[in-house]
Amino acid sequence: MMNTVDIDWKNLGFNYIKTDQRYISYWKAGSWDEGTLSEDNQVHISEGSTALHYGQTVFEGMKAYRTKDGSINLFRADQNAERMQRSCRRLMMPTIPTDVFIEAVRKVVKANEKYIPPYGTGGSLYLRPYMIGIGDNIGVKPAEEYLFSIFCMPVGAYFKGGLTPSNFVVSDYDRAAGNGTGAAKVGGNYGGSLLPGAEAHKRNFSDAIYLDPTTHTKIEEVGAANFFGITEDNKFVTPLSPSILPSITKYSLLYLASERLGLDVVEREVFIDRLDEFKEAGACGTAAVISPIGGIQYKEEFHVFYSETETGPVTKKLYDELTGIQYGDIEAPEGWIIKV
Repeated sequence: MMNTVDIDWKNLGFNYIKTDQRYISYWKAGSWDEGTLSEDNQVHISEGSTALHYGQTVFEGMKAYRTKDGSINLFRADQNAERMQRSCRRLMMPTIPTDVFIEAVRKVVKANEKYIPPYGTGGSLYLRPYMIGIGDNIGVKPAEEYLFSIFCMPVGAYFKGGLTPSNFVVSDYDRAAGNGTGAAKVGGNYGGSLLPGAEAHKRNFSDAIYLDPTTHTKIEEVGAANFFGITEDNKFVTPLSPSILPSITKYSLLYLASERLGLDVVEREVFIDRLDEFKEAGACGTAAVISPIGGIQYKEEFHVFYSETETGPVTKKLYDELTGIQYGDIEAPEGWIIKV
């Protein structure tokens, strides 16, 4: 199907756009129904829904890509399914089997195919699977009913300016508790990040950097993305912590840095007072893909990595390799791409 919607593909941002169909499935009496596509983008739930009161809400972010030959790629959708299952278990919610999850994603992409940005525009179809606790509840306990849904919209670059460096500031706030829900993709993690994010923007930074909640000495996350750094001796380093959300993009970059670029890769503690060990740094995630970090403000010190205006060569190679795989221009590792 050719694109038939009137959208300025080259100037897409990261904004909500209502598309034609979304997938909806309900859990009741211990099992999921068959699921259906709906044109209704309004969610109708009980005022007693646990999602509204006790934070029983998890979500995912993923993308579909139009390739040069016109086919459609899903990138590592099985990893999104598995991460959502882990998030659900953390909040005592039922899980969606991987095959059901992937088939639901396929249905949504096919039903909204005309919204997929054309190859070469840099855009993609962003998919938002989510699950919420619903039903007539009031006590602090897991809901007995749940809603699982997937909607989508065309998006451009998450950070304005695409692959150009951004500056970040270290926040005094914690993103998550040390033994909390940091490794799960739950709504509360993001609600708590709005204030530090707004304070960072007020100071003309792209977002806040969060340190580990226990000692406040180690980098954990960059806004809603994972951190990586390239050391002077060409090691690809990412933080290791039980309160970091395990980014599918990050683990893809770890593999590509090792197998395609021949770098040594390591997950370890990244101390905020040792930034000078890195010649390049970046933030990575599904929405952002890779955002090069120009500099980091920590207390009174501002540390610049490769450049505040230019992307470092290793970061650029990683970006080209990853996006080349996603858009079908570079051969993917086995199992990474699912065709719609």
